[in-house]
Amino acid sequence: MTNPTKAEIMDGDSGTAQSSDLVAARRVLRLEAESLRAMSDALDATFIQALEILFAVTGRVVVTGMGKSGHIARKISATLASTGTPSHFVHPAEASHGDMGMITRADAVLALSNSGETPELGDLIDYCRRFRIPLIALTGKQGSTLAENGDCALILPAIAEACPMGLAPTTSTTAMLAMGDALAVALLERRGFTTEDFQVLHPGGKLGQGLLRVDDIMHVGDELPLTGPDSAMSDVILTMTSKALGCAGVVDGDGRLVGIVTDGDLRRHMSADLRSTTAGEVMTRSPKTIRLGALAAEALGTMNDNKILLLFVVDDGVPVGILHMHDCLRAGIA
Repeated sequence: MTNPTKAEIMDGDSGTAQSSDLVAARRVLRLEAESLRAMSDALDATFIQALEILFAVTGRVVVTGMGKSGHIARKISATLASTGTPSHFVHPAEASHGDMGMITRADAVLALSNSGETPELGDLIDYCRRFRIPLIALTGKQGSTLAENGDCALILPAIAEACPMGLAPTTSTTAMLAMGDALAVALLERRGFTTEDFQVLHPGGKLGQGLLRVDDIMHVGDELPLTGPDSAMSDVILTMTSKALGCAGVVDGDGRLVGIVTDGDLRRHMSADLRSTTAGEVMTRSPKTIRLGALAAEALGTMNDNKILLLFVVDDGVPVGILHMHDCLRAGIA
């Protein structure tokens, strides 16, 4: 039997280290998952009380916390604001030096502190009590200063931090973040927050692009290239040229779309007497359309599937807009 080489020994050490790393990572995820499960099982009327306070706010939900709790507070505030509950973050230390003025009597405060004894929260707690501003405590310690002075206290489960020394905020901050999400989503559902509302608050980025509707980017009014079936093609060509969209919609006496004349139709009917023919003779009947209110992504899909560049947007058969593939691409729909 041969002795292991130096490389084999190093590989063995690396394998041991990787195994140890996986054990540590799994311990963290298991502890944090147990924390969330325990918190879910413990939800009671206190959560509903907190929800009632936040739902009744006519101003803003002010979220605050120090250190790692402060980072979580910022995220909770951002989630609330993006889901229909106006909110902003106030740094507790800065609040003691003038930023208390950012909190009004129309607001409610959601304060985060695992220990419930964060010194920097003291002035803010006093301010809330003095001016009767609703205060919701999110803490890991029942009976703490924060819990005792809140209108209601959401208590985190008594599960150790995932850090082997039990010191670094890990399990507790995950639980705080999840509780913030639970509050935000419960409020969203109470308010009947819709995808349309979401798009208004998320006009940029992939989320906003994915929720854009044809109404947001279509050409309307005088930009619509419309003509009648009896119109001479000489006039139709002028309409197509002036509107610069490469087509003309053909509408009947009731204003309903019955056909479309495109650049391709012109090429297919090219002859010496084209200008004296009518739109009804040249048009493509029953053109593809998209309903008013449809997602722009659906319109782009229809154009791709049918290998066309334009779609009329119709409401009960009447054209109210027109959408070009380039309009979708410019809006970031792809």
